Amino acid sequence: MSALTSAEAPFGAPGPDTAERIALTRPQLVARAAYALRGNDQGRLHVAAPNLYPHMWSWDAAFVAIGLARLSTLRALDELETLFAAQWRTGLVPHIVFTDGDAPYEPGPKRWTCRELCADAPSGASTSGLIQPPVHGVAVRRILDAARSAPAAERREVVERIRALWPSLLAWHRYLAAYRDADGLGQLMIYHGWESGMDNSPRWDAPYAAVLPGAEFVPFRRADLNALGLTGGAPSQRPTDAEYAKYQWLIQELRQVRYDDSRARDSLSFRVADVFAAAIFVAANEELATVADELGLPGADELIGYADRFRHGVLATTDERGFAADLDLRAGTVLRTETIAGFAPLLSGGLDPARQAALLAELTSPRWCGHPALQYAVPPTTSPLAVEFDPVRYWRGPQWPPMTWLLIWGLERSGEQEAALAIREAAIDQLADGLFAEYYDPFTSAPLGARPQSWSAAVALDLLAR
Repeated sequence: MSALTSAEAPFGAPGPDTAERIALTRPQLVARAAYALRGNDQGRLHVAAPNLYPHMWSWDAAFVAIGLARLSTLRALDELETLFAAQWRTGLVPHIVFTDGDAPYEPGPKRWTCRELCADAPSGASTSGLIQPPVHGVAVRRILDAARSAPAAERREVVERIRALWPSLLAWHRYLAAYRDADGLGQLMIYHGWESGMDNSPRWDAPYAAVLPGAEFVPFRRADLNALGLTGGAPSQRPTDAEYAKYQWLIQELRQVRYDDSRARDSLSFRVADVFAAAIFVAANEELATVADELGLPGADELIGYADRFRHGVLATTDERGFAADLDLRAGTVLRTETIAGFAPLLSGGLDPARQAALLAELTSPRWCGHPALQYAVPPTTSPLAVEFDPVRYWRGPQWPPMTWLLIWGLERSGEQEAALAIREAAIDQLADGLFAEYYDPFTSAPLGARPQSWSAAVALDLLAR
């Protein structure tokens, strides 16, 4: 399908990169994706994107490892090992590991001051004090599977290195189960929209309304808008200044409690149960349990127990369609929004056949992938029929390749192979521009945000290798 012209585009003209969209062949796309990853490679880690995100992000690293497994299982393990080398003593895996040098990014290490405030922070790395969704177990399973076709020596090394990483992986899952679900209800608490990975999603509009920066707080200068300008982006593609002030204030609140989870879960202005991250946690536990069984590692029963607990938590939020909801734990309210998070049960599993069929019908309906104006039939992050929908602003509507990947994988896990294949083909067609943008306008497929984004290239590699 060709890109819409500016006259046809229902919500504005496409960006400059869509004026003459060139679709690469699949072999060309594989080569371009590998080249893009190579350009963002700094040895044992990939920066998320050189200008806008010049450091290592946690769930980006997991997706990068999934894609790298198709090129080099050993290099894929480097990525996870680098990330987990910055793990906190509690088991927390930080959402940012800062690279050496003076790459401009705010908030940087001096703003977080994790080592200065918390003895649990690592002494050998500068990190943030937040988390991101736990995709890492999924990556480990993919790496082990990819190693099956590798030479025997490589497979042995992969197994040895997974064994060495295993205590850190278990510690990460134990942290989430103990510290982020203290009541044992299968509800994964987050302290900041950044922890969901979906920073400004409509999912968080109501909780953020209650976040009121102190009168003495002075927001610091944003670096993202200048960096985005280097790729031809615009402020309309990013969260607003008012939203950023709240993001920054929440970091200040975490600093005030010295990153102590027991204090944070009782005092922070933003305390939400993230249903999509919980569903990812279900799947990651199940994936790691299969690794434990295959390699004779400890913890398989424990991991299955976590999966069962959080699956129950996800399903407890669903409506008659099987569509899931987040929970505002501070206000005690259910957050029912028309966002991609509602499809969490496709990742967690456990729906009865009737509601799974209803959820699949929702996904393929005009409210989502069946919307007639979509350039490619992959899920937007917010329903185009929702009042909050914005086709270009970050997590309020654009299509994100890793989210598409997760739903394809979730459909496969749920036995919905035909639907998974249809979305997979559409996703590859969208990525065939070879730009590997951070996200895309659903109606024009204009590339938005940073580019090339490492995880978008990685997703392309994995989808093409299926």
